[in-house]
Amino acid sequence: MRNYDLEFLKKFSMVIGFLVLVTLGLIIAAIFVHGQLPAEVNPDVAKRTQQRIAPVGAVYAGSTGAAAQQAASAAAAAKAASQVAYGGTTDGSVIFNNLCTGCHTSGAGGAPTLDQAHWTARLPKGKDTLHKHAIEGFTGTAGVMPPKGGNPALTDEQVIAAVDWMLANLK
Repeated sequence: MRNYDLEFLKKFSMVIGFLVLVTLGLIIAAIFVHGQLPAEVNPDVAKRTQQRIAPVGAVYAGSTGAAAQQAASAAAAAKAASQVAYGGTTDGSVIFNNLCTGCHTSGAGGAPTLDQAHWTARLPKGKDTLHKHAIEGFTGTAGVMPPKGGNPALTDEQVIAAVDWMLANLK
């Protein structure tokens, strides 16, 4: 090998060594920077956090605030009414014909039909007990009454109206 070849190899080795050191430095810097980044947050956790820290209400001031407050309360009432079964009606016949008739006309699941004979054991317990069993549900020896007739969207008042309608229409 000639002298200028050795000189080239020496300088080339130094350049390669320098590049290896720079590469190792960049790798170490990348590991350090990556360690400083916060861990990725689970989307479900972020959603729960947002729900937890969401404002509960709003501040309304002046005449425009009163109008906005009335509009918000009207919207909330409309939303609540739309989630109540049968439009929130307390007409017992409507509720009976849409929900209760399935069991109380055929006697399915031991349900008493609108015959006076089926109610003789139940009537002495009183209307309050019948209302409670219709609202909360009841499992007896003769059958099962699901809570609110199986429709949780009914209000207590609607269930009471349906029970009262049934009692008024016993044959």
